[in-house]
This record gives sequence, C-alpha cells and structure tokens, in this order.
Amino acid sequence: MSAIVIDLTQSSDLRDVVHRAVQVLAEGGIVALPTETVYGLAARALVPEAVERLGKIKGRGTDHPWTMAVRSFEEAYDYVPTAPLLAQRLARRCWPGPLTLVLDRPDHPSLLDELPAAVQSRVAPGSTIGFRVPAHDVVLDVLQLSIGPLLLTSANRTGAPPAPDGARIAEQLGEDVDLILDEGKTRFAQASTVVHATDGVLTVLRPGVLDEAALRRFASFHIVLLCTGNTCRSPMAECLLRARLARRLDVPPERLESSGIVIQSAGLNAQGGLPASSQAVAVMAERNLDLTPHRSQPAQMQQLEQADLILTMTAHHRAFLLSHAPHLAPRVHTVRPDGGDVADPIGGPVEEYRRCAEEIDEALAEWIESLDESWRPFDIVPAGAAPDRSNPIGSAGVAKPGP
Repeated sequence: MSAIVIDLTQSSDLRDVVHRAVQVLAEGGIVALPTETVYGLAARALVPEAVERLGKIKGRGTDHPWTMAVRSFEEAYDYVPTAPLLAQRLARRCWPGPLTLVLDRPDHPSLLDELPAAVQSRVAPGSTIGFRVPAHDVVLDVLQLSIGPLLLTSANRTGAPPAPDGARIAEQLGEDVDLILDEGKTRFAQASTVVHATDGVLTVLRPGVLDEAALRRFASFHIVLLCTGNTCRSPMAECLLRARLARRLDVPPERLESSGIVIQSAGLNAQGGLPASSQAVAVMAERNLDLTPHRSQPAQMQQLEQADLILTMTAHHRAFLLSHAPHLAPRVHTVRPDGGDVADPIGGPVEEYRRCAEEIDEALAEWIESLDESWRPFDIVPAGAAPDRSNPIGSAGVAKPGP
C-alpha cells in the first residue's frame, strides 16, 4: 500500500500531523520527514520490528550504524555518560542543529544497554554511537511525544542520493514507508556535519553544514567576565585574562580564539557602545595592554548560556544573575576565589584603578591554576585526513549516516 503523504505547507493543524506521526511510529511504522538538513526515515528505537523493517528499506548491513535522534544533549548523556567536555560544549551550542555527534560507547552500563539487542546492533555495532537533535519544529514535537529516541537515517536506499523533497520520496519509497511529511526543499539541502568528539580532538567524519571554523567557534572554551557598567573592572579583567592565557599557551593574544578560547566582558547594567574609562585605559597601558578598542556591552542571555565559565566582580553580581537564571549556578563564580568583592573604582584616582587591576590579576592567576584541562586548546582533524578505521560512521569508503 502506498504511503500517506501530508503536505506540511498546506496543513491547517500541525498538532494533528505530529500526533499522527507519533501514532504511526508507536505502531511500528516508518515515517519520512524533513529536517533542517535533508529528509530522513524514522523508526521508533524501542520497536525492534520497525528497526528491522527500516534496515530492509535501506538495504544496509548491520555493521553500518544509524543515528539516534534525541530531544537534547541531556538525553544523549543518559546513553553516553562518558561524553567529553568538547562534545558537551558542541551540543550545548549546536543543538538543535545540523550536527551529528559521534561519541565513544561507554565501557560501563548506561541507558544504551536497555535498548533491545537488535536496536543496539544498529546504533552501536562498533565502538561508537551517533546522536542528532534536528532543528525542525515538527520533528522536535514528534520526539517530545514519543517514548524513547528515534532511529534516523537519510531518506534513500543505500547508494542513492538523499531525496530532495517528499514527492521524490514517494516515487522511490512510497510502497515501503507508511507516512511522508512533505515540506518541499529543506532549509540547508545539505547533510549534517558528522563529528567524532574525544578528549582534545574533534575528527570530522563527514563534511556538512558546519565548516571547520564554525566547529572551532562552537567547541571553544568561553569565559565571560561581568561587572555593572562594563567600562572598568570587567574590561580590565578581560584584558588581563587574555594576556595571561596567551602567555600560558605561548600564542599572541589575537590568536586565542583560533586556539579555542573566547574571552568576553559585559555589564549587568551596561549601556552599549561606551569606551573604557580613561583611568582603566591608562592602567592597562602601564602593562603594555591596549584597552582603547573596548566598547561596553550589556550582558545577553544567549552569551551567558553559551559560557563555560562566568566570573563576576562581586557576590551581588552573582546573586543578581542567578536570580534570573538559576540553572547557570555551576558555571557562575566570583572572580575572587574566596567569594569576596572587587570594589568598583569608578570615579576614583588612577591609583585606585591600579589596586583594582592588581586584585583582579591575582584572582585570575588563581583561576587559571585551578581550572582543569577543559580550557586547553583542541585539535580538529578534517574529513579524510586521519580516518578512524574502528568507527564506520562517515569514514572514507564506508557508508555515512543521515540526515
């Protein structure tokens, strides 16, 4: 029987479409649906019969793994609790989005062991397992209402190019799938980038939407320094921290970002576009540091959500931030490790700014010593440069996941 095709662009009630897709999946059916990259074929991971059927449609052996579509990184972490910090940073900043994250299979019990054996052989036939959180509202709603993850693979038979739209899926696979959600051309019309993340190394297994520059930016260690107006304390802290880390890594300060470290400052009550105070500029100049390019910026929630470490100048700053975003607590600390305040020198003489800068610099030195290896630079291995033969996902000459 031919698949039912629903045109999402003409649907008056997407909630009904979502419920229909969830029901088909729950009953062991196969649903073709759009993502932001390419179309995918989905089966419910807790239904072995659906997984076997999906394998027959694809015409693919069990040694070629499929991606698990999950709701969030927290759900992926239940399957791979040993995920490295690089993977956590990528997931926090890229998901939902066009990234397939491949992680080493844990060597101790996890939720992965609770999946049916036939499903485990499909998602983790080797030493790794791939995850995806598609940036598509319908797919995310289907995942939210489904029990357990979905298996997701590109909507084509093995060896054929992915179908560009629902109409082509109906032509090629209409007799094999149960439901096709057609939205025309996808947003990127390009596959997701597949990255194997380990400690200190990102290996690109398949190029896709995210290029190397984007991966480096998303995987970088982000530090945000906060004060009130972002014209003296936090700009000096930013300047001092950049200089200290550059010396520590033996790179010019302007190359810190390309080394995987992003340092920013902001103000919790800042007016945007103001220069640093003249006294702060003078004190930094005494240290051969240039603060003249600085312009103040108010703290943005997106900036804080992406930060790995947020250092505030006072305990009040920290309390104020956490009153609005309590979930950030593990990443928010006062710049003084003892929890004390760095007094605001605004309006005071240059000598007061010198004392403030010295206090901040000493506190930052302690922070650098206390940080673990998470802030260290990492390597990105381009696709094909050093394929991991133990990992069949995306390696040269081996089948690749989708979408």
